[in-house]
Amino acid sequence: MSVAIGGRPVLDGESVRCEPGTMTALVGPSGSGKTTLLHCLGLLLPVDRGRILIDGADVTKYNSGARRRFWRDHAAFVLQDYGIMDEESVAFNVTMQSSVLGNRVNGDRDRLTEVLERTGLAGRQDEAASHLSGGEKQRLALARAIYKRAAVVFVDEPTASLDAANRRKVIDLFTGFAASGCTVVISTHDAEMIEACGSRHEIGSSQSVRQQTR
Repeated sequence: MSVAIGGRPVLDGESVRCEPGTMTALVGPSGSGKTTLLHCLGLLLPVDRGRILIDGADVTKYNSGARRRFWRDHAAFVLQDYGIMDEESVAFNVTMQSSVLGNRVNGDRDRLTEVLERTGLAGRQDEAASHLSGGEKQRLALARAIYKRAAVVFVDEPTASLDAANRRKVIDLFTGFAASGCTVVISTHDAEMIEACGSRHEIGSSQSVRQQTR
């Protein structure tokens, strides 16, 4: 695929294959187009040339309704700004469901409890998301993806601002998510994250490289 933004070529002839059950790292120097490629794969940005196939179906020309259904039913995003609503509770940020009057969180309470335990946020469902640290907000964004059983997760620089302990927690969570059969696509420059991925695609390369994980 090829993409130009403001008349400037950002991606030129990129070809990447992301497999279910695998974490694929999109790598390259700053400004190489990692985030642009991630956003194109997630149907957040249109491509100028080329096609995007999902399960063999061409989704390149999806209209706005079809894109929204893809995001709602199949995809989750863990972006650098976390996508967290600070004024809402942890529980609402995970389930994205509330009662008609907005004073009670709806959804599968047992699953919510399980997901919060899995992401190290047990017992914090009623807290405002604004109380969480950066690392905790990162895990909250992943908790949302786990809760909705997303088939594919698009992740942008998930460990850029995390300390070593939180970096390891986040990497382990993504590894577990891929092990459950999910397709995980990560834009990153973090060597530890890249090492944990089963496939690596370098921007400007003609192919992705399978690699051994620890």
